[in-house]
Amino acid sequence: MNVAQLKVKFASVFVLSLLMSSAIAQSTINQQNAHAGPTQTAASALASLPEADTVIYASPQRILNEAAPKVVSATELAKLRAEFVDLKRTIGIDPASVEFVAIAVRFNKPQADLSFVAPDVLAVLSGDFSADSMATLIGSLLQDQAKTEAYRSKTLTLFKVDPIAESAVKNPILKSFAELGVVALNSNTLALGTIPYLKSAVDASEGDGRINPMMLNSLLRDPNALISASGSPLVAFTKSFGMLGTQTTPREATCNTRFGEFYSSVTLVGTNFSLRGAINTDNPDTTKIMHSLISSLLEPAIGAIPDKQAQELIKRVKMSPRENEIVWEADVATETVATYYREQTQPKPIPTTTTKPAATKPKRRIRRKS
Repeated sequence: MNVAQLKVKFASVFVLSLLMSSAIAQSTINQQNAHAGPTQTAASALASLPEADTVIYASPQRILNEAAPKVVSATELAKLRAEFVDLKRTIGIDPASVEFVAIAVRFNKPQADLSFVAPDVLAVLSGDFSADSMATLIGSLLQDQAKTEAYRSKTLTLFKVDPIAESAVKNPILKSFAELGVVALNSNTLALGTIPYLKSAVDASEGDGRINPMMLNSLLRDPNALISASGSPLVAFTKSFGMLGTQTTPREATCNTRFGEFYSSVTLVGTNFSLRGAINTDNPDTTKIMHSLISSLLEPAIGAIPDKQAQELIKRVKMSPRENEIVWEADVATETVATYYREQTQPKPIPTTTTKPAATKPKRRIRRKS
């Protein structure tokens, strides 16, 4: 297997794992004790993340072992696990052994010239693999495109992303994504992301600038969630658009509110996938106003979706105003999700077209003079 094939194989399997994680969640109530240990370990590891405005969390182990069998056929699951075995043999990591994947986003203040600065992004993986070996392998695959840099007690592997670098010439907002890096935060935790955020992850791993405990508590409010997200979009907006000053000239916040903070998760309860979420709306009056506005906009938006089955699934999501929050919830049978998955993944039949024979012009009769 050459380097190009290896990159494609790793990317396809990793993306498939993440896509599967967006459809599934939690174990049943009678399995809570079995999951207490891993959940506590994940919480401890996530507490070492750097400051973030939005975090998405997923547990590939639970997704593959508990939820995937309810959606994917046994044949497909066997093929997927065979791919994982091949991947483990090739690069030393089995996605089924990844305890958690966390994607953190941190927004930035504008530069001194008031130009917009793109947010930093960080992906963190932790599980039963050697993070140092993975970082070394990534560096060897990139060969001359990679370089190393010492930072505190860690060694960063930095590399340029040529397509983004070329686009950044015309679009400076992409400049921060033109060079990325990877580092082993500890023996079994690997981080990949933009350079400033990667260094912040190293700082956090050594006790400096860690994630806000309130953000972490919101993210893990359901200890058995297999995928969850939490964030503060209003804080991100105030930072990105200069309400808190620039990178060189800070400005004191004039309005402290939790408006816009959100949480969402998908869990597996018995034979149902259960969606739960909430967004902070500051006060009961604002809650009712926003609920009315969103409800009036949501119905025509759902009607514009061409897939009728997708429409029916979305219609199951019920929103309600509750004091200082808008809450959304839905319960969908696992069999419904499995059926929808099978229909969407089946090869589409190629439409047969019948071609009409080309019309022929009638021959003109030539009249001969007598």
